[in-house]
Amino acid sequence: MSILSKLLKGTAVAAAALGLTLGAAQAEKKDLTIAYVEWSDAVVATNVVKAALEDKGYKVKIVPLSGAAMWQAVATGEADAMVAAWLPGTHAAYYDKLKSKVDNLGPNVTGAKIGWAVPTYVDITTIEDIKKDPAKFGGKVIGIDPGAGLMKASEKAIKEYGLPVKLVEGSDATMVAALKDAYAKKEPIVITTWTPHWMFATWDLKYLDDPKGVFGGEETVNTIVSTKLKEEAPEAYKILDGFNLSLADEQALMVENEKPGADPAATAKAWVAANKAKVDAWTK
Repeated sequence: MSILSKLLKGTAVAAAALGLTLGAAQAEKKDLTIAYVEWSDAVVATNVVKAALEDKGYKVKIVPLSGAAMWQAVATGEADAMVAAWLPGTHAAYYDKLKSKVDNLGPNVTGAKIGWAVPTYVDITTIEDIKKDPAKFGGKVIGIDPGAGLMKASEKAIKEYGLPVKLVEGSDATMVAALKDAYAKKEPIVITTWTPHWMFATWDLKYLDDPKGVFGGEETVNTIVSTKLKEEAPEAYKILDGFNLSLADEQALMVENEKPGADPAATAKAWVAANKAKVDAWTK
């Protein structure tokens, strides 16, 4: 073999090896982690996007965390994404602190809101009305998990309106349980709440007017991803960027998840299979 032939052969081998190396470096990351909080809407959205990604060959792990930990996990890259970021108000403090460390892909649900609600049989219409007879409500407003943006806004509301009530910490589940018990007995109760939530399809409830605007206006639920995701998994990034649900679809799925024996993962998979056109719009 001539020297030239040897050189050409060596160059070809080197080029092939380099191509393999570059190919490995550019391979799509297939193992993904999505963080979420165990709020009814977040459970639905997280399981739906998980099912859509799995249909495209990804292995997806979903991890329940507190609101603050969810944001931190995406900012540090421990989680690749979340689909439960309420903006511009509810999660403003988290976003302001971490926005340089995450990538905001925009709304996946629009028309969301937060506030306080009572059953329609309770004869008050505004947050200010609670002050007239706080004992009627046991001197309490039933809240969710501490650290949630809704709880921070609720603490502010108590101060702004000068209400002699205690904000009770708990979870989505404990708040709903308290509502269910009070509703069955037709007792007055004030709860912290948000839309979308399945309980508005289950019980007759009304938001209390907020004349001071403590809870802000309409919000969106946003998809937030790690700053590394676009490079590591560009196709998954596109799917997450396209992901969206209507309020009607999300609330219907929440109602399904409240049925005895329901499995949120199975509910989500069935919805993805039955809504191919909607899912194709995210994934193609």
